[in-house]
Amino acid sequence: MGAVTALLAVVIGAFGAHGLKALLPVAQLNTFEIGVRYQFYHSFAMLFAGIIYFHIPDKKIITAGWFFLGGIVLFSGSLYLLACREILGISSWTFLGPLTPMGGVLFIIGWAMMILGIGTSKIINR
Repeated sequence: MGAVTALLAVVIGAFGAHGLKALLPVAQLNTFEIGVRYQFYHSFAMLFAGIIYFHIPDKKIITAGWFFLGGIVLFSGSLYLLACREILGISSWTFLGPLTPMGGVLFIIGWAMMILGIGTSKIINR
């Protein structure tokens, strides 16, 4: 899943840099780029979780990966839509704004689960 979301981050980032540059003001392009940046960070986090899980098979590590995925969908996804709402004709979608911090909370929970999974493992605590 981490590789898929990283691939999508490349595609979405290229689309933003080349396809949206003439259509969006700088502030909205910056918002779009923040979504891409956090999608990349957490795509790598999912890949990292998979590698860690191979060595520390704790369900909290897998749970962290799911929180990272949910965070990408809510945080990055809402930023993409918020940045493009005028050209998509969805300016009235007021529910998008609160999704961004909810996605951020999922990222935080994912990192906390990663810490708990690693910290409580029998491998680390021998």
